[in-house]
Amino acid sequence: MFVYKNILKKETDNLNFRFTKRQISVPVVISQQEAISIINLMSGKYQLICSLLFGAGLRINEALRLRIKDLDFNNQSIFVFRGKGNKDRCTLLPLTLAPKLKNQINYATRLHHKDLSDGYGLTSLPISLIKKYGNAAKDLSWQYLFASSTRCMHPQDGYICRHHIHESAFRKQLRKAVLASGINKRVTAHTFKHSFATELLRNGADIRTVQELLGHNDVRTTEIYTHVIGSKFGYAKSPLDLG
Repeated sequence: MFVYKNILKKETDNLNFRFTKRQISVPVVISQQEAISIINLMSGKYQLICSLLFGAGLRINEALRLRIKDLDFNNQSIFVFRGKGNKDRCTLLPLTLAPKLKNQINYATRLHHKDLSDGYGLTSLPISLIKKYGNAAKDLSWQYLFASSTRCMHPQDGYICRHHIHESAFRKQLRKAVLASGINKRVTAHTFKHSFATELLRNGADIRTVQELLGHNDVRTTEIYTHVIGSKFGYAKSPLDLG
């Protein structure tokens, strides 16, 4: 179809051709109690990461890529750089996580100062940002919140830097916590984002607000969560339930 339309410049209406549509599936979600039970079975930075997935609606790669500068405690917001659809957005910073986030910042700060004293101190940045900001890679504000315990070589530029922890390390810890919780659902890192949206809608949040927090381009993508909580038709009630 691409060749006919864009290369050969021929009409295809007479072919009666239809593109297949991806089937819409309802995501698996967990309740607030189930989410908290899993989070409580994790520890340290992994517990904090999991809390951000559920409390701020972050995807796992968005949480791991957080830098110190992305946390705004005064405005209670988290800046997500190049999130879903390669778009920037802001989401909620849970107040209950503020003390733990500040402790994590202190840990990242100590780690950065050690790197500087050892003659390093660079964080990994995309090539475009390295060219634009230059020495910003050594600034504390650009350091990863969840920095790796070891230094590595930047894959493109070849300098020694400190990247964020690997996604597989979190997934292993999450898997152990889910098994220990006894919850018989397929719980992944993405499940917490789905549950974040579902809980917001269940508690009366406007669907447009949820769309903005999740970074969806189309509100129809967000509407899938109304199926999960059974509120596709808003607050309409069956006539049998009005009495």
